[in-house]
Amino acid sequence: MSKVHVKMTINGRAVEALVEPRTLLIHFLREQVGLTGAHIGCDTSHCGACTVDLNAMSVKSCTLFAVQANGAEITTIEGMASPDGALHPLQEGFRQMHGLQCGYCTPGMIMRAHRLLKENPNPTEDEIRSGISGNLCRCTGYQNIVKSIQYAAATINGAPYQEAAE
Repeated sequence: MSKVHVKMTINGRAVEALVEPRTLLIHFLREQVGLTGAHIGCDTSHCGACTVDLNAMSVKSCTLFAVQANGAEITTIEGMASPDGALHPLQEGFRQMHGLQCGYCTPGMIMRAHRLLKENPNPTEDEIRSGISGNLCRCTGYQNIVKSIQYAAATINGAPYQEAAE
């Protein structure tokens, strides 16, 4: 099978490669680029473990071919921390608010939450739950995931995090 030349920007870095036309973006990222943060969970777009940001949209990279991402700007979980290693507010939120258990869903959950907060900087709990509904946590840590996203939203907006009264 003949290979196709692709060029894209991943986490601010220009990447060029030859790929088979049927190579999924998740496999390209993990196997050819060496970015293994996005996980392969279901291969059917149901779990969201493979979520990345592509041209300012959340996408499940297990349902997109690498050739479809030609020319794209992609951010993966590896691109969320600042170059000096400081965690992104979402990463810090997941750490502070115990938003992860086994961690398998965490990269995709953070990437989806990243786009959610770009689209809605101050979401309600219901908006957060709706916004991450395409990403599954098998450990059922949703309450702390929601708190983690609320923490990040407050931090990004320059406000102290205040846990909602139950």
